[in-house]
Amino acid sequence: MASFPTSVFLCFSFFTFYFKSSSTAHSTSSFSFNNFAQNSSFTLHGDAKLVNNASSVQLAAGRITYKNPIKFYSGIPNKTVSFSTYFSFSVYSGSGNGDGLAFVVFADGSHLFDGNNGPFGLSNRADLKFLSVEFDTLMNHVGIEFSNFVSLKVANLSIANLGLNSGTRLQVWIDYESGSKRLEVRLNKFGENRPVSPPVLFERIDLSKIWHKNERFYVGLSSSNGNSSQVCNVYSWSFTTRQSPDWMHSEPLDPIGFKEGDGKNVIKIHKKNDCVVWVVVALILGIGLGALGSFVGMFMWTILAKRRPVTPEEYAVKHVVDETTNV
Repeated sequence: MASFPTSVFLCFSFFTFYFKSSSTAHSTSSFSFNNFAQNSSFTLHGDAKLVNNASSVQLAAGRITYKNPIKFYSGIPNKTVSFSTYFSFSVYSGSGNGDGLAFVVFADGSHLFDGNNGPFGLSNRADLKFLSVEFDTLMNHVGIEFSNFVSLKVANLSIANLGLNSGTRLQVWIDYESGSKRLEVRLNKFGENRPVSPPVLFERIDLSKIWHKNERFYVGLSSSNGNSSQVCNVYSWSFTTRQSPDWMHSEPLDPIGFKEGDGKNVIKIHKKNDCVVWVVVALILGIGLGALGSFVGMFMWTILAKRRPVTPEEYAVKHVVDETTNV
């Protein structure tokens, strides 16, 4: 009887430690720049500079990067994180169109940027790994690229009545869900609501095939004007990572297979057995927890339920008459 409270205390301590460890492991990385004044968390490169009392960043052939590395894997066990970013910007082309603006995710920025020589100020070196979402003012489209500028998919913005080079302030939402391996891009005029569905552009891509478990990544916004008078202005920028549930499964596009093919955009297809394994594990865990809960409930009912008190039955005392006295 005395061991029951001790067992309950040990179980409670175990689950408290487990969930505390899990919540610590699932911590997110995030930042938000609504005003760039007196903020040391970002760096400016090229001709990027603060304008309008540091309320925005102006760049023609430059970039802004968040200087702290971000963990691409998190949790117990390690899993790829999901991320979301939002930024508002405008592009004024003037007498000619440049490349526009690109959101870039990269592992090593030492050779990724080469000034104004490559598209969006990025290098075409074959040994670099990066993911970019480009907002091309020359073609007026949005594109997704992996480590080169042959787009995996593009979307023409003229269909959505949006123009990138008109000087209109626009806002962008980019979301990557690691569970479904899905990258989504949404775009709208500033002040309008975030579009729910469908996104302007989406693609399935497995970023875990690009970055390994010990790698971290950086994020940035990069621009190149191609020797034109094009100028980009970034007014706000936010970014956050999060853990994604495991119940979303799909067969994503393999970017390495796309890149390392024989020139014909070969895509590798991988067999998928993890889903079945996790379903079986979930069933076994559910049955085990259900049985444990039933046992604990019955045990507590037996110990703590009220019992009816047992009292001795009262018998009437009869007077015994000695018949021998009447004889």
